[in-house]
Amino acid sequence: MQKHLLSVAPMLDCTDRHFRFLLRLISRQVLLYTEMLTTNEILAPNGNQHLELNSVESPIAIQLGGSEPEDLVQCARRAEQAGFNEVNLNVGCPSSRVQRGGIGACLMRQPELVADCVDAMVNAVAVPVTVKCRLGVDDDDSYEQLLHFVSTVAAAGCSRFIIHARKAWLQGLSPKQNRTVPPLQYDKVYKIKQDLPDLEIIINGGISDLTQANQHLQIVDGVMIGRSIYNNPMLLAEVDNLYYAQERQPILVEEVVLRYIDYVEQQLAKGARLTIMTRHLLNIFQGRPRSKLWRRYLSCNSNKQHEGSSVIYAALKEMRV
Repeated sequence: MQKHLLSVAPMLDCTDRHFRFLLRLISRQVLLYTEMLTTNEILAPNGNQHLELNSVESPIAIQLGGSEPEDLVQCARRAEQAGFNEVNLNVGCPSSRVQRGGIGACLMRQPELVADCVDAMVNAVAVPVTVKCRLGVDDDDSYEQLLHFVSTVAAAGCSRFIIHARKAWLQGLSPKQNRTVPPLQYDKVYKIKQDLPDLEIIINGGISDLTQANQHLQIVDGVMIGRSIYNNPMLLAEVDNLYYAQERQPILVEEVVLRYIDYVEQQLAKGARLTIMTRHLLNIFQGRPRSKLWRRYLSCNSNKQHEGSSVIYAALKEMRV
């Protein structure tokens, strides 16, 4: 299994194929993840549309939401055939919708079921099968319970765990609050790596920059960053040089935007909506002069009828004034 020091977290309404293409313009090597896709979505009559990949997206992992081994096997096989490099099982999402389906974070209370799901997929596909989880749920959050969960699932064939270093509250907190309110406990993730050294442990949660990532990498095998990258995609600009020994010239933000415009024009010709692509550009100039003007211009003009990529060119012109 190829190791990836840095990955971009699966994020609902964020890590769609358009955002993943944008990130590939910035980093060729960072491991990308899809939004969570439930087995019901993929097994629906038009479900294969969720598996469509752009040729530049690899390395790319699909994150699945499900708890029925047979359904997960079908989805994993389809994902492998579509070109995904990893199948990841979501055992961390705390949303009420996910809970009603008996998937996501509530599965942490059923390590044997998760192990059955992993075992079924491991025996069905050649690509790695991994698990993304929390430290625990509600009051079931002792280190001993976490160790039992990871050990049980690892015995079924999972050797890579992405651990969000917070527990999940299944009642009383929204998914957004679950990303910030439960306290971070990095020490528990570190101890999992210490107690189970043969496993690949990826840490997630509250990591905002590469300086913090480097600190974690002294102890664990990899780092997953989510919202900080969505809020500032250019954080990835030096990743290939720093972590993957790729000697690339620093990529300029305007160059990224111009290449993305070419992609936008191709997608518009296929019927894609401009707004679902330009929203991923809103933070591309984060921390730079006139970035607020950039965001405001794109937000106000992308949804106008008959507008195309000229909106992005016009926004760039505003940045150069």
